[in-house]
Amino acid sequence: DLEQQLSLLQEAEADLFEVGLTSINDAGIESKDRQKFIDWYANGDLKIKNYSMLFPDEDNLRFAQSNGDFKEGNLHIRSFKVISDGALGSRGACLNESYSDKEHHHGFMLRSLEEFKAIAEVAASIDYQVNSHCIGDSANRTILKVYEEFIGSKLDHRWKIEHAQVIAPEDFDYFENYKIIPSIQPTHCTSDMRWAEQRLGPERVKHAYAYQQLLEKAGLVALGTDFPIERISPLETFYAAVSRMDRNGKPKGGFQVENALSREAALRGMTIWAAFSNFEEKEKGSLEAGKDADFVILTQDIMKVEYAEILKTFVDKTYLKGELVYSSM
Repeated sequence: DLEQQLSLLQEAEADLFEVGLTSINDAGIESKDRQKFIDWYANGDLKIKNYSMLFPDEDNLRFAQSNGDFKEGNLHIRSFKVISDGALGSRGACLNESYSDKEHHHGFMLRSLEEFKAIAEVAASIDYQVNSHCIGDSANRTILKVYEEFIGSKLDHRWKIEHAQVIAPEDFDYFENYKIIPSIQPTHCTSDMRWAEQRLGPERVKHAYAYQQLLEKAGLVALGTDFPIERISPLETFYAAVSRMDRNGKPKGGFQVENALSREAALRGMTIWAAFSNFEEKEKGSLEAGKDADFVILTQDIMKVEYAEILKTFVDKTYLKGELVYSSM
């Protein structure tokens, strides 16, 4: 019931504050749940900043067209979540060429091209953001071309490709030309690296999990954890981004380390660039006068310690708008 749902969400919120998160992106709200979140945030029952993406069903499309950029408490709604293909592990990600370990199998798209275009057309007409789950190189190309068609000459839509996992070499330029934001999850790389080459082969895998190349093209990247698929800790996100190693320190030296991010880029991707990707850079994402006092105090300086020490770092305190929401003591 509603009381149980809220209680479980509050438990989850406490866990998120404990690992140092003050903002989340909720990547897909169904219309049947939308009003619940609006009410909970209006009543102050939930505190964590929540940039919510609506699944584009008919009711959510009507809500977006009627309400536009919507804010209630720390809830912010101004985007649609589109799932274009499946996952690489299950061979559901849509590839241009067959899977290297399954001949004549390319994965699949989950909507028709006409459906993708219809959603993009509505979003562009009301200045809504589109955030599209794209794993395979075919899915990425399909959605990038749709974005190209509807972004047009206005280059501040800040539409995102969620995951941007496998990109054909000739398609990286879309990110630069249309100011498309790669929204990436570095722990996917260190979780998938053991079998990614089996699925993609030795050449295609070189253009997978290409975070530094995406940064060079897009000028910024937004980093996340993709929980509950991965663990919730942003410190693990930071570690994977800069080391390209798993939690056991393997492979030594990192997987395709040429696409590791610098510590500064990783930190920006988790703070100011992430805020920018949600149209929220004027209120959060950096510590400066006039912005919300959202910050954490860590037990070590992750910008300086050895890679292995990053995973031994803990959050001592978490503040949201200046309010202490977690303390280790």
